[in-house]
Amino acid sequence: MSRGEPAISHTDDANPTPYLSVVIPAFNEERRLPDTLDRLEAYLRLQAYSWEIVVVANGCSDRTEDVAKSATEQNDAIRLVSLRDRGKGLASKAGALRSRGEIIFLCDADLSMPPETIEQFLEAIRSCDLVAGSREAPGAHRYDEPWHRHLMGRVFNRVVQILLIPGVRDTQCGFKALRHRAARELFGQQTIVGWGFDVELLYLARKYGFTVRELPIEWYFDSDTRVRPGVDSLRMFGEVLYVRLSDALGHYRPRRDLPGTRREDIV
Repeated sequence: MSRGEPAISHTDDANPTPYLSVVIPAFNEERRLPDTLDRLEAYLRLQAYSWEIVVVANGCSDRTEDVAKSATEQNDAIRLVSLRDRGKGLASKAGALRSRGEIIFLCDADLSMPPETIEQFLEAIRSCDLVAGSREAPGAHRYDEPWHRHLMGRVFNRVVQILLIPGVRDTQCGFKALRHRAARELFGQQTIVGWGFDVELLYLARKYGFTVRELPIEWYFDSDTRVRPGVDSLRMFGEVLYVRLSDALGHYRPRRDLPGTRREDIV
């Protein structure tokens, strides 16, 4: 993002609703966020569709909010949502529910895949409601990931497939695209505020009859990850059990009762 250029907009007055909303949960991301915004904006500037970027700073103790505010001053297609509490699930929900785009794209703050891959998500979502980026689907590639991190992820996903979502090879990849109505219904029901929110989101998508597709991506490991091996892993296993128990106890509303759901949409 060229800081010397005037503010620009990628939504016009005749069509204030952007086609794409990119939601970036950001916890203490003052170092990585500027480069991510630069790369995203450089790619999105070249696209024919309208777009917005929604940065959600949640519980930050560094200059993440200042970085995001500076970006909003340079480009009014970038917006900042500030939350006091931490949690990637909390930030993702807040960003998705505040987004205006026809398609909502969840994006990790480190942008660990080439931004050009967004085009593949937009192509795939033409035939489904939710596209989940996958580092394990046939054709996917992981780069520079330590073997123990990969093993940890595989063990977790195996548990998820057994207990909740059979057939989904990678629930935890941070890149996902959703149609606007699906995002509002699913995030409206989401309750997990931490790392396990992806599991709950995909489980609810299956429960409510939304179509889900996995998209293989090229993914580059960043050692400056916010996931803490051990502590966060145990919490995520607990969140998997929480989703199963919540559904068994009837805590998730029937789809016909979800806000925005029309009778003819009910599967």
